Amino acid sequence: MAAQETVEHKYVYDFAEGNKDLKDLLGGKGANLAEMTNLGLPVPPGFTITTEACKAYLTTGREPDGLAAQIEAHLESLEREMGRKLGDPQDPLLVSVRSGAKFSMPGMMETVLNVGLNDRSVVGLSAQAGGNDRFAWDSYRRLIQMFGKTVCEVPGEEFEHALDEAKRAKGTQNDLDLDADDLRGLVDAYKKIFAKHTGREFPQEPREQLDLAIRAVFESWNAERAVVYRRQERIPADLGTAVNVVAMVFGNLGADSGTGVAFTRDPGSGAQGIYGDYLANAQGEDVVAGIRNTVPLQELEQIDKKSYDELLDYMARLEEHYKDLCDIEFTIERGKLWMLQTRVGKRTAAAAFVIAGQLVDEGLIDLDEALHRVNGAQLAQLMFPRFRLDHEFQPVAKGIGASPGAASGKVVFTSARAVELAAEGESVILVRRETNPDDLNGMIAAKGILTSRGGKTSHAAVVARGMGKTCVSGADELDVNVPAKKFIVAGQTVTEGDVVSIDGTTGKVYLGEVPVMPSEVVQYFEGSLDPEHIDNPLVRAVHRIMTHADAKRRLLVRTNADTGADAARARRFGAEGIGLCRTEHMFLGDRRELVERLILASTGEEREAALAALLPLQREDFIDIFREMDGLPVTVRLIDPPLHEFLPPLEQLAVNVAVAQERGEDVAKEEALLAAVRRMHEENPMLGLRGVRLGLVIPGLFAMQVRAIAEAAVEVTGAGGTACPEIMVPLVGAVQELETVRAEAEKIIAEVVGDSGVEVLIGTMIEVPRAALTAGQIAEAAQFFSFGTNDLTQMGWGFSRDDVEGAFFWRYLELGIFGISPFESIDREGVGRLVRIAAEEGRAARPGLKLGVCGEHGGDPDSVHFFHEVGLDYVSCSPFRVPVARLEAGRAAITTTGSDSR
Repeated sequence: MAAQETVEHKYVYDFAEGNKDLKDLLGGKGANLAEMTNLGLPVPPGFTITTEACKAYLTTGREPDGLAAQIEAHLESLEREMGRKLGDPQDPLLVSVRSGAKFSMPGMMETVLNVGLNDRSVVGLSAQAGGNDRFAWDSYRRLIQMFGKTVCEVPGEEFEHALDEAKRAKGTQNDLDLDADDLRGLVDAYKKIFAKHTGREFPQEPREQLDLAIRAVFESWNAERAVVYRRQERIPADLGTAVNVVAMVFGNLGADSGTGVAFTRDPGSGAQGIYGDYLANAQGEDVVAGIRNTVPLQELEQIDKKSYDELLDYMARLEEHYKDLCDIEFTIERGKLWMLQTRVGKRTAAAAFVIAGQLVDEGLIDLDEALHRVNGAQLAQLMFPRFRLDHEFQPVAKGIGASPGAASGKVVFTSARAVELAAEGESVILVRRETNPDDLNGMIAAKGILTSRGGKTSHAAVVARGMGKTCVSGADELDVNVPAKKFIVAGQTVTEGDVVSIDGTTGKVYLGEVPVMPSEVVQYFEGSLDPEHIDNPLVRAVHRIMTHADAKRRLLVRTNADTGADAARARRFGAEGIGLCRTEHMFLGDRRELVERLILASTGEEREAALAALLPLQREDFIDIFREMDGLPVTVRLIDPPLHEFLPPLEQLAVNVAVAQERGEDVAKEEALLAAVRRMHEENPMLGLRGVRLGLVIPGLFAMQVRAIAEAAVEVTGAGGTACPEIMVPLVGAVQELETVRAEAEKIIAEVVGDSGVEVLIGTMIEVPRAALTAGQIAEAAQFFSFGTNDLTQMGWGFSRDDVEGAFFWRYLELGIFGISPFESIDREGVGRLVRIAAEEGRAARPGLKLGVCGEHGGDPDSVHFFHEVGLDYVSCSPFRVPVARLEAGRAAITTTGSDSR
């Protein structure tokens, strides 16, 4: 029974026991360390504590039964393999304790290096390193700093101030100039800081250090920055993190040691080659923290050719094995190369498309897999504009283009200020010497990130790439002074609030706002670039993958367009019809007066005259749209909003009338208008007289629109075109409403169309929960359904869309009630269930019923997958998002178990 208990509750795995497919259990880092071990690569020995142990700990507040004994057994095995004991005074084994969730969360959770060092084993470590006292004391001060900040919540800046003070006393700005005595003094200073904030001495027992570090990693799963990052990246909150305990190897042993990060391809552009950063005489955290500027990985060939050649061999093996761009961390310890981590690397949107195409060419993946490797959010990023540069704009600095894009905004120097200004609607650029995980909120709020330190693998670069934010790192010409809220560059002082522009592709920094130009991807979609002849690997890759997506997808993609110009642009972007033409937009501008006449009409004759004046205007609108969409379906929604939206606000009108009366002016017309507005005033107009209700209450209104649609279709057809109108009745909640409107509409259509050959469909918008729940009845009178998911979400949740997002959604997101706004991505369990019910019951009543969606969700990548699963025929979205929907519809068609592109 005991043996069975152990098997059922196995919480700790040696690296040799796992593999890359166990990410749910071992986390990404642990699974990939196991995979590299099994491939025979030089991985330091260690073991992984599972995500199940973390979840148990977070649920109960204590370690699960059996975990301590399993850790002890694996630690003893590690000690035997290394021939050393944890923290032994004469010959100490030291370990790192690292987080490792299923999905990469760079810098969001905790790491502690050099666990096992204390006042006695530091002497043994020096002897182990051939009497290198400086190395030993440097390692000890790092442990106290990381342990204090990570495990005991000691403010990290206090350690940084102490280090800065030690360098000032030495007369240097480089921590490598501190000798062993300086570092001994720094250790003493760190201990005092630790004691001041914790009320206890720094723990000297190695096993206590290990246990506390493991718990800290567990708890870091729910740290604020980790929660914010998960929310940003849509990573589920219930996964937990694994913990990896790894024998330490040291890159800070001298000039023949070092640490680095390598990419098998450029994560910024996708170009093939050797990319990465190397830092001699350093530990791994120094590279990603950006505290010293690194050298390009190519320079390692001159520094240590043997290790360089081995690294290139391992990089090639890993890329071929994983069949993807790999992100690799390594350490060289006195000429010995150790592989510390690999993972499928984060990349920019451009690199994602380019690399996917390259891997197809190399025979590593097929086009289906290439389609899996990219997503609609990345495609949307590629459609952002870029800088339009001329002689007036000269860069004042150049750093590393860490994450592409063009961003301009007001300079801010703190995360809090970035959040504050962004909330006021300002575009901001977050400027730091280097970012750290605590800057995450500011990075999310900023349009771009600019740092004076770090490289392509610094924290700023990695996080920005993952979020699709423009980033320039390592612009060391900038003298950044965060406390003074300024930086100096090229002899000029830039203070908070000044505007700068950064180019994340070239790494160039400009003062002032630089104008932008369209992206080449947009030009391709609009037809001004020929993908077969342009020498642009990104455009060629986008064309190739989009062609495959179009061939694979089942869902059609229409657009929401109200004018001929919008329709034409959407068609160039690949739209296959119009899923929502909003007729109320056609009543704005100069036509408001005609609407006022309609509202103020006191007799049937006056009302008919107003409608007769509107009819030719509406007809011309539809002619323009039908011509642009020649041969493609156009779904026209009859007027939906309450008519008071076309009139002046009640309060403003009342004041104007009162003032005019006081002046003795003739206000008869204004008084009549005020009376009409008062008569129509509703406390909650979105649930009042609108949609089908308006058409039933205002005689002739819907009839005028139906006639305009039919006459426009006949005219376009008669001129040699093909018009395919679909009339959509909005806000239907009962089949009787639709039957009444349809009966009148069919009479008008029959009269107008005659033998012209024009066919007009009549359907409804499913946006009222009752309509979804009675879809079987409504389908008897509808030739199509189009789901208006904006209103369906509003009514399903009981939210006023115009009010709630600014009022309390931020708090719901903060508390984790929402992972994302339900107006942004479909709520599958609630609103999505209404869609599913309506689709199933509608088609049961009318086989072949055409089903589409025209709410904002039609262009949301995750929602497109849901609509594919439910069996809709098409999605409709804004013209700009048509390519995104096309791509995601293709991805949905080849996805059976779900895909992940994080």
